[in-house]
Amino acid sequence: MAQQHSFPADLLESQIAWYVTYGRLADTAVTGTGAAACRRRLLALSARIAAHPYWDTPAGTPAARVALKETARALVVAGAAGRPTG
Repeated sequence: MAQQHSFPADLLESQIAWYVTYGRLADTAVTGTGAAACRRRLLALSARIAAHPYWDTPAGTPAARVALKETARALVVAGAAGRPTG
C-alpha cells in the first residue's frame, strides 16, 4: 500500500515552482537572459528544496522525495499550480 505524505506548504510550493520554471526554460521562446534567469531560479529552488528541514524528520525518506515530485508534477499538469512563488 502506498504511504500518504503530508508535505509542508512551502516545500510543495517550491517543488511546483521548480516544475513551472523548468517548463518555461524548456519553452523554445525563452532565450538569452530569460533562459539564464530560469536556470538561476532552478538552482535556487533546487537548493531550497534539498535543504528543507522536512528532510531531517523521520518522514523525509527517499520515497517521500519521489512522492513530492509526483504530487507537484500532477498539480502542474492538472493546471492547479499558478505562477512560481518566492
